Amino acid sequence: MGTRKWNCCACCGSEAFSTMKLLFFMVPLIMVAAFASVKSPNVCRWGFIAKCSASSPSSTPHPSSLQTLHQSNETESFNVSKSWFNLAPMNESSEPHPRQKKKRKLSLLDRTENLLAQARVAIREAKTKNQTQDSDYVPIGPMYWNAKTFHRSYLEMEKQFKVFVYEEGDLPVFHNGPCKSIYSTEGNFMHALEMNDHFRTKDPKKAHVFFLPFSVVMLVRFVYVKDSRHFGPIRRTVREYVNLIAARYPFWNRSLGADHFMLACHDWGPHVSKALPYLRKNSIRVLCNANTSEGFDPVKDVSFPEINLQTGSINGFVGGPPASKRPVLALFAGGVHGPIRTILLEHWENKDKDMQVHKYLPKGVSYYGMLRKSKFCLCPSGYEVASPRLVEAIYTGCVPVLISDHYVPPFSDVLNWKMFSVEVSVKDIPNLKNILMSISPRQYIRMQKRVGQIRRHFEVHSPPKRFDVFHMTLHSLWLRRLNFRVHDD
Repeated sequence: MGTRKWNCCACCGSEAFSTMKLLFFMVPLIMVAAFASVKSPNVCRWGFIAKCSASSPSSTPHPSSLQTLHQSNETESFNVSKSWFNLAPMNESSEPHPRQKKKRKLSLLDRTENLLAQARVAIREAKTKNQTQDSDYVPIGPMYWNAKTFHRSYLEMEKQFKVFVYEEGDLPVFHNGPCKSIYSTEGNFMHALEMNDHFRTKDPKKAHVFFLPFSVVMLVRFVYVKDSRHFGPIRRTVREYVNLIAARYPFWNRSLGADHFMLACHDWGPHVSKALPYLRKNSIRVLCNANTSEGFDPVKDVSFPEINLQTGSINGFVGGPPASKRPVLALFAGGVHGPIRTILLEHWENKDKDMQVHKYLPKGVSYYGMLRKSKFCLCPSGYEVASPRLVEAIYTGCVPVLISDHYVPPFSDVLNWKMFSVEVSVKDIPNLKNILMSISPRQYIRMQKRVGQIRRHFEVHSPPKRFDVFHMTLHSLWLRRLNFRVHDD
């Protein structure tokens, strides 16, 4: 508005009067611009090397203290417009001018961002190049949105991705999590990362992302007041922890938490993230409860598979017969847990011998034995969208049937789930058998084979192996870090 007003005034009066007007209006504008450049956040996001929005970051005020950092619940997050696999060229205007580069020595952060820019170029170009050979595994097939770009991205991750784990926080709430239970992936990932010498860095200046190592499962166990349905004590613990981190290190304030991540397999993970507005809106949330109806953002957040490790190991739970030795069309066994399973049981429990739908299996019948006898394994959401049935189906070679309206399956940035699973909306449950019967034997054989091919991405190993669930989760974090640029003050 100020510029438009000056142009109007500049058309009137003498040349001297115009010069006076120019000086009168330009000095305040320069002061305002300088002030805005100091106060704006130091993050620029774009949808994986797509055009970076200049308006969104500047709309968020940079905090001058920890108090202002956490006091507002209405602060807008940075804009991310497109998903990572949009391989459009980076907007050249977002790159600094060559003369500007010479004015100051590149910082370690500048060099880090330059290497990330080179990785983006390499990933983009991999789409049209021959695939790099790999002695361990070369992803290929329609299970991947683009196997070449995924492989190149994975190799770039292995080459440079670094994670800093904050060491503050005491056991059992911090740096600890369950490794044997329905929430086992939470504890296993935390343990694997903290023991990792390749991806973990002790120098925070070299890190691409920063891990906030609190366990929601442990918060529920040791901080939550049983049966209170009150999240206050849990949120207060997380808020005080992040305040401590923000006061002790410059990195949270530098990006307003955009390059920080939390991880939770407990259903309450999304609720815990509301402890701070920037944690919920800006930070990367790695969640088993990847429920879009509860604010899960598949561009910013990471869907994390829920794996029920009963013994702490996958030994004995992986593997199953081919399609010809699976006489049961579909299987579900589980109690009433949420409205979707209620509808499923009402329509199919004990109604059809091909549709083995039970609240509980008959005594003496093995659940994993039934999984291996079934062509399709039904995976309806409970009260929350996450379910270990998805990975149980994949482990046993049973084609998963996802019954949900709000679930984002794990690693959807890379995996094309329609190629090896069936997605059914809740309203189509009455027509479930017809939907499954319409899949030809030839098509089913292809789907089942693909389930076996992508199984490695969901396997848990100690120590972790390349392309397993630990590395795929890191890769999901890597993709989201490629999605924005962090700037020095």
